[in-house]
Amino acid sequence: MAPKVLVSDKLSETAVQIFRDRGIDVTFDPTIGKDKEKLLSVIDQYDGLAIRSATKVTEKIIAQAARLKVVGRAGIGVDNVDIPAASKKGIIVMNTPFGNSITTAEHAIAMMFAVARQIPEASASTHDGKWEKSRFMGVELTGKTLGVIGAGNIGSIVISRALGLRMKVLAYDPFLSEERAKEIGVTKVELEELLPRADFITLHVPFTEKTANILSAENLAKTKKGVRIINCARGGLVDEAALAELLKSGHIAGAAFDVFAQEPATDNPLFHLPNVVVTPHLGAATTEAQENVALQVAEQMSDYLLTGAVSNALNMPSVTAEEAAVMGPWVKLAEHLGAFVGQLTNEPIKSIDVVYNGVVTAMNLKALDCAAIAGVMKATNPDVNMVSAPVIAKERGIELSQTTQDKTGVFDGYIRLVVKTDERERSIAGTVFSDGKPRFIQIKGINIDAEIGEHMLYTTNEDMPGIIGTLGQTMGANSVNIANFTLGRSGPKGEAIALLYLDAPPPAKALDDLMATGMFQQVKPLQFDAA
Repeated sequence: MAPKVLVSDKLSETAVQIFRDRGIDVTFDPTIGKDKEKLLSVIDQYDGLAIRSATKVTEKIIAQAARLKVVGRAGIGVDNVDIPAASKKGIIVMNTPFGNSITTAEHAIAMMFAVARQIPEASASTHDGKWEKSRFMGVELTGKTLGVIGAGNIGSIVISRALGLRMKVLAYDPFLSEERAKEIGVTKVELEELLPRADFITLHVPFTEKTANILSAENLAKTKKGVRIINCARGGLVDEAALAELLKSGHIAGAAFDVFAQEPATDNPLFHLPNVVVTPHLGAATTEAQENVALQVAEQMSDYLLTGAVSNALNMPSVTAEEAAVMGPWVKLAEHLGAFVGQLTNEPIKSIDVVYNGVVTAMNLKALDCAAIAGVMKATNPDVNMVSAPVIAKERGIELSQTTQDKTGVFDGYIRLVVKTDERERSIAGTVFSDGKPRFIQIKGINIDAEIGEHMLYTTNEDMPGIIGTLGQTMGANSVNIANFTLGRSGPKGEAIALLYLDAPPPAKALDDLMATGMFQQVKPLQFDAA
């Protein structure tokens, strides 16, 4: 059955057609996004939800979304999506962070020009029939110092444009390396150094706990006299009331704001002040940008629903279609390794370490981590998936780690999973053979070569004669058919293990009969997703 997608906001018809062309059953109804009750009543019918800013994907909506696998936001901001709730439910949340980057960067540059030359005021004055040429004395951008707070995707585009205008650029960004700063032609500084040196300051950071009010009253007071502030990023980054006072005092010469702490902004301390340019959140409002983000979100959601490729997800590692094809068997292996250990572990888990060896280290390890953790967690919570498992594991205080190694041993690559509790440590390793089938290659340090079946029985015992006969006789007496079996041991009379491939789950009596022989330390039925 074809996946179903609801488009609940205004997306271009071209974007909607992308879903149709790729075989997605799409419902296009932009009125639903503004009708919470209607959305709540229909959301359980869909695998995907494509939105802009009007649709509010709340915890209540997510709880009702029984089939939902992905929410795609045409744009960068996801303030209208409850991402923690989506993650717990295993729903991927995507955005399109690059579709409106150029448009937003260009708007910031345009706002800088506008405030430098007082263009809006001069235009209004001229429209009124005045000719106030001497009133609107501006400043040049050439040779001035631009302070960029946030040198990511949009910030780096602004930087390139500013350098083209022959401006000197200082950049404050904790994640900007010296090598990257040199590559894009800026001087990397701390915020304390940027504030008193910059003639213009432009912000290009998301709104987070760390960036909220980054230009506070205290920091604004540290700025160079005559500075001009541009914010086309997010409201709440600047103390607007403090900025208004410094504009009135003349310490700050001008400001240009496209975003505000409260939106829609019908009243604001910056309104009606001279040399303050304001626009109604137009950063992404170009025909090209709106079309780009709509097309991107349609392609991204279709890719995920049809091939498993993940792009621009906020709560899941990205996986390209090519990676998904190559990694498919390895993802399945990671899930099986996790499922094996998870089904054997009854006590609280303290830590999960995933060890990657050889060729597998070049793959998308974050995605493989998620698969392994999901396998472990499914034993106690069958509804978890690669999105929700790491969140749930961290909530339970489980320490998650990853280790990589150069090739060791006879296999080109393998994955080992190590799970620790207060009482014991369990480890299992596996690889993918040339036939594309995952195999267990080591359990408890004992080498084996075991394919993975849907129904299996795992036993441990001291190596001794008669084990195979006892297994066969007991299973036969309980009408359980053994399709195949794999044995391994640490050495003569050492620890031994057996994996039996069964046609169906064994009855409880068969397990009790095996334990009653006194020959086995552990008898555990296992189930694996055969898909």
